[in-house]
Amino acid sequence: MAVSTIEGIVENGCIRLRDNVMLPDNTKVYVVVPDIETPPQARVCSPHLAHPEQAADFVKHVVEVSDDAGL
Repeated sequence: MAVSTIEGIVENGCIRLRDNVMLPDNTKVYVVVPDIETPPQARVCSPHLAHPEQAADFVKHVVEVSDDAGL
């Protein structure tokens, strides 16, 4: 596999190659971005029990209170 390095710049979300380089449609390319810091992505994970045998400790009990409970 031959590899060429071509410099470009991002403008309005599109990569514009310098030096009027024209690549044929459907050319496979790899983009390497030097010296840029990206903020860490937040991860939202589903909770998992460290000890699944303790699942019974987390059973929800619903208690219905009548309207005339005297609160």
